[in-house]
Amino acid sequence: MASAKFVLSVLGNEHVDKIQNNSPVADVYCSTCGETFELKSKRNHIGAKIPDGAYRTMIERITSNVNPQLFVMQYSPSLFVTDLTFVPKFFFTADIIERRRPLPSTARRAGWIGCNILYEKIPAQGKLPIIRDGHEVEVAEVLRSYNKIQSLQTDNLNLRGWIFDVLNCVNDIGSEVFTLQDVYKFADALKAKHNQNRNVDAKIRQQLQFLRDKGFIEFVGRGVYRKVG
Repeated sequence: MASAKFVLSVLGNEHVDKIQNNSPVADVYCSTCGETFELKSKRNHIGAKIPDGAYRTMIERITSNVNPQLFVMQYSPSLFVTDLTFVPKFFFTADIIERRRPLPSTARRAGWIGCNILYEKIPAQGKLPIIRDGHEVEVAEVLRSYNKIQSLQTDNLNLRGWIFDVLNCVNDIGSEVFTLQDVYKFADALKAKHNQNRNVDAKIRQQLQFLRDKGFIEFVGRGVYRKVG
């Protein structure tokens, strides 16, 4: 199966172990590298949100950089796996974790607060297909994509948020070639998310330079850029 091949290629170990039931925010782990993995699955379309466990636990793990890697699986009514996607843990920010309402007093776990993973907010570059439309993706292709996005990895959560917010802005621009002014149109939304930053335009330019240096966009000239890949 492609998922096993991917784990073997990236982690050097084709066997992952199941974590005991009710462990927080993780399902399996690799004894070779110590990484943990969470699997979320749904019949048919995944949608914009993925229900997850306790909100506090998830936020604590993200802010301490010990959150698990994520597998997202879609399956058909006949239980055939149609899509399997890998999301590296360094694409997680607190911004993509939505706090749900506490369970009512009539519930067995009254007051418990769960969360949703806002899957649609994760940049497309961080969603690596392993099975696509029922077909396995070549391991070499997955590894090429993974090796490239590893250059975006940082433990600085504030910087991580800026990188992926600006990357999402670039992704939302409909054309392959775009201008600095096109990205500036997202400035108000970025100001609302990063209200402690007083020079958002300069921060946008900084992240565009970073994405250019990492090979995700090209600088054409005179405030014009081109998307890569």
